[in-house]
Amino acid sequence: MARRSARKAAGQGPPRREPLVLDAPAARRRPSRVVLAMAAAIVVSSAVFGGLLLAGSGHPHRQASGAGGGAIKWGHVPRLQTTAPPWPSESGLLPQRLRPSGLDRLAMEGTVLHHHEHLDLYVNGRAARVPAFVGIDQQAGFLTELHTHDASGVIHVESPVQRSFTLGEFFCEWGVKLNAACLGPYRGKLAWWVNGRRMHGNPALLPLRQHQEIVIAAGRPPMTIPTSYTFPPGL
Repeated sequence: MARRSARKAAGQGPPRREPLVLDAPAARRRPSRVVLAMAAAIVVSSAVFGGLLLAGSGHPHRQASGAGGGAIKWGHVPRLQTTAPPWPSESGLLPQRLRPSGLDRLAMEGTVLHHHEHLDLYVNGRAARVPAFVGIDQQAGFLTELHTHDASGVIHVESPVQRSFTLGEFFCEWGVKLNAACLGPYRGKLAWWVNGRRMHGNPALLPLRQHQEIVIAAGRPPMTIPTSYTFPPGL
């Protein structure tokens, strides 16, 4: 009490406590503001760079057209085929149809996604041939993820990335309009089947899956509906 009174008389306050000092290992674990700022800058730069890579990954058409699962905007497809079948591949128009189809210009076939489907078309009971080189521009030296090599009706799906493709994308690059009431120049409700099962709705929205047997008929359907297809070995 005497010492406290003496300090008060002398104008001194209570004794000061020394600040708490972390032990050396704890101090080393605590990052400085400079380190935190550098880390934040690296994260931001990585995110921006990654976004640029995604933006330039070769898929601007899908974002612009809404393809890849959405409906094709047929009014944006140049020079749709309007004559009776057979419908040629029209590979020379492929560059102009990339954007509305949502497909990409590839230098070689992709290997990340690789499967095959078979397509049969009928107009008033008669088969309409699916030609070779749909989705392949031999003169320009490129192809798309969806293409044909011959007139067998086999669609090759070969993509460098994993994504869903639709039947409408294939018809779009071919220039043959397809929806629930239209096959090329033919108007009226279509009949269509997948693996022998009668389907309803818009066939252009059908997601392509391995070894599907797809049948589309405008007008009178054929006497017999194919239910499967014997794919060559390796397909």
